Amino acid sequence: MRRKNRGAWRCVLVPLAASLMTACVDLPPLDDRTVSSSLSGGIETRLEKAVSPPADAPPGASGIFPLPKPRDAFSARVMLARAAERTLDVQYYIWNADATGILMFDALYEAAERGVRVRLLLDDNNTKGLDRFLAVLDAHANIEVRLFNPFVFRSMRWLGYLTDFSRLNRRMHNKSFTADGQVTIVGGRNVGNEYFGASNDMLFSDLDVIAAGPVSSAVEQEFDRYWASQSSYPADRLLAPASPEEGAGFAAAVRRVEADPSAKHYIESIRRSEFVRNLMAGTLPLEWVPTRMISDDPAKALGLASPEEMLLSRLKRVVEEPSHSLYLVSPYFVPGAQGVEAFSALAASGVKIHVLTNSLEATDVAAVHAGYAKRRQPLLEAGIELYESRRTMIEAARGSGASLGSSYSSLHAKTFSIDNRHVFIGSFNFDPRSANLNTEMGFVIYSPKLASQITGAFKSRIPATSYQVKLDDASQLIWIEQVGKSSDRPVIYTQEPGTTFWQRSMVWFLSLLPIEWLL
Repeated sequence: MRRKNRGAWRCVLVPLAASLMTACVDLPPLDDRTVSSSLSGGIETRLEKAVSPPADAPPGASGIFPLPKPRDAFSARVMLARAAERTLDVQYYIWNADATGILMFDALYEAAERGVRVRLLLDDNNTKGLDRFLAVLDAHANIEVRLFNPFVFRSMRWLGYLTDFSRLNRRMHNKSFTADGQVTIVGGRNVGNEYFGASNDMLFSDLDVIAAGPVSSAVEQEFDRYWASQSSYPADRLLAPASPEEGAGFAAAVRRVEADPSAKHYIESIRRSEFVRNLMAGTLPLEWVPTRMISDDPAKALGLASPEEMLLSRLKRVVEEPSHSLYLVSPYFVPGAQGVEAFSALAASGVKIHVLTNSLEATDVAAVHAGYAKRRQPLLEAGIELYESRRTMIEAARGSGASLGSSYSSLHAKTFSIDNRHVFIGSFNFDPRSANLNTEMGFVIYSPKLASQITGAFKSRIPATSYQVKLDDASQLIWIEQVGKSSDRPVIYTQEPGTTFWQRSMVWFLSLLPIEWLL
């Protein structure tokens, strides 16, 4: 009797599961999508006046200003949204439904209310819980939302991975925020409290740049390519229409954030930002230098881009091979066997290579650390200097000296400097996922000044906030921590500092699995 029941249930469940899984892969058609592109010309905008190049700027140069401080990075985005008069084109991998995420949504909505055309392109991998907010935004006459590489089955997304893994495993990791085609922000930050110093749990130490001039137009043109790509789906073809109650709910969510005491303090600190005042007054010290925008072809998200159309190949075409130094910062550093070979060959030719990545205690992705950990030994044997960022208190990272209990920072910036001449800043991690699966973007900035700042950090700040990994006389790994201002008496660890036996065991186990291509 029980066997018959099991057979009966199987006859019901198997077709039902197959039906659900089929539904997961049936994407809506892309016929008759709205066609739009970047707008140029017309009246001179406030932003255009604020960032006009000086008379002595080199022809074709772009104005660049780094944004290492998290609150400046948030202020800059809000300011661009408030200053925009024609367009806002916004593209992100992660957008959280927290205080900064909701405030940023509100800034886009307010811009649309003024008549600004807003295009919002989000990778769909991290939009769970945002559907109703996105539907409200998309309902506005001046806002269009598109989802990149979307999940059709909105709640149980894991079903999509079962049937369409090869597509859904590829994500849009690009990050850009462009106003009026005149000023853009590109770098490593997503949108969320932990990226903008508004979280009591985590702060990602990150880096963006604000840019004006020709490179902003290049970002606009690239946004158009992603917007029109075969992976970009209008939100209204995937989400139910927003109801009036949901519109009221969005407004209520904004009011709740604005009324929260901690958010009020954060908003007030931004309102007093000297950075914002200087930018709008035209007194922000932009450095006008040659700058190139580099990105993957959006067809990479479908596995259809040729190697020549990918960021790494394009990067090699515009960046000369290092002749004496390479300073690299990557939170998720997984060089693989080929990367180890390439770095070792550079080191053998006399290039001094310094790498900063996250320590095991600081990383937010243990599997990625496993992919890096098994490559440390050969990198060190080749003469490459390795530093691993320590897990530090958030307030110490902000520079106040106070602490917030169990709140910590983690490295998230992605940049490198070559020969103290030029710098890359963007979304690209030195790992197989960035190289082969996800789409990425960034700037190559021909600025000895900015390059020397990265070099200087490796010579001063980074040794004081990181563990230097070395080999002892027996060729075993050791971690060296500089304590205080003097390096005469460093603390030496013989296993990964600040970790437990179980953490180290898990990383060891993960390093044995054939998953490096996914990391």
